[in-house]
Amino acid sequence: MVSRAERGALAEWFWTIDRFFLAVFVLLIGTGFMLSFAASPAVAERIGLGSFHFVQRHAMFLLPSLAVMIGLSFLSPRQVRRAAMIMLVVALVMMVLVLFIGMEVKGSRRWITISFISIQPSEFMKPAFVVVCAWLFAEHQRQPDIPGNFLAMILLVIVAALLIAEPDLGQTILTTAVWGAMFFMAGMPWIWIVLMAGAGAGAIFFAYGFFPHVAARINQFLTGEGNTYQVDTAHEAITRGGWFGVGPGEGLVKRILPDSHTDFVFSVAAEEFGLLFCMAIVALYMIVVLRGLSHALRDRNHFTRFAVAGLVLQIGVQSIINIGVNLQLLPAKGMTLPLLSYGGSSQIAICVTAGFILALTRHRPEKRAQERSFFRSGQGVPAE
Repeated sequence: MVSRAERGALAEWFWTIDRFFLAVFVLLIGTGFMLSFAASPAVAERIGLGSFHFVQRHAMFLLPSLAVMIGLSFLSPRQVRRAAMIMLVVALVMMVLVLFIGMEVKGSRRWITISFISIQPSEFMKPAFVVVCAWLFAEHQRQPDIPGNFLAMILLVIVAALLIAEPDLGQTILTTAVWGAMFFMAGMPWIWIVLMAGAGAGAIFFAYGFFPHVAARINQFLTGEGNTYQVDTAHEAITRGGWFGVGPGEGLVKRILPDSHTDFVFSVAAEEFGLLFCMAIVALYMIVVLRGLSHALRDRNHFTRFAVAGLVLQIGVQSIINIGVNLQLLPAKGMTLPLLSYGGSSQIAICVTAGFILALTRHRPEKRAQERSFFRSGQGVPAE
């Protein structure tokens, strides 16, 4: 145990970090590793690999992911902003390169190979995009003469255009939704709400008309006709598990479920461990979102407030999309479940998000001074 009397960097980190947040993130990472034993062997065997191929690769990314999360949690808000800026520039450049030299998988170019490692740049773009947009919104709040909101809009258009070009409409929807929530918190005028709602509706009709696979998935969701094998199999796995599951390693439906280790790991968890276990997983994501929004509500600094809220909403919305697809509440869309699904880029990128959250929610003297000032001004009562 680290003593409060110590004044080293590690001691200061330990006593200022939100340890509850840290525990939840570590618990999710550990749960994801456990589920890799249940979900990935059947997939590996189907494609002619060793039973524990994906388990070993998942384990290979565990330590780097934890190191990234812990390392970033030491940063100050200014350092988080600078790291996000660098990360965003690199990710955007790589997203452009992906369109020309990236690997094509199922009709999409989302991955680029560097030294035998496949990287999905859009995963790293997401947390950096949120932090940079939070800074732009905050600068406009601090000094209205700075066109922060306009620059954030331009950045959104660039990011959305690159995602659509891949194409990756799921990530486009996720990124746009989180950006819209942050813009709303930054004091979006009602006229912009109407315009954005219209633009969103127009984008859906555009995607339906110009992307055949999008139209097919929406039609399948609305009519139940067509190739619904994946979602039907996922639903069968969930119903077979019942409240308490059939037991670790006893799942049968997972053996015929495509992408059971990535997009449908939630269904595998339901079959083997039951709905109560899945409800606990949902509760963990709810804790992340609600605790993050609570931090944002108390924080008087515009940048950290917008950034923390955007980062936790990113995790929450991505979780909702993945779980909604598994439960047949949303059209099928390939999107991982944060920290639980297999995927090196996804795992490390979510740990970048977690590291930024931990860094921005640390207890700092200037933050406490801001809260005391806010209390004395009579504008509200900050939580302890």
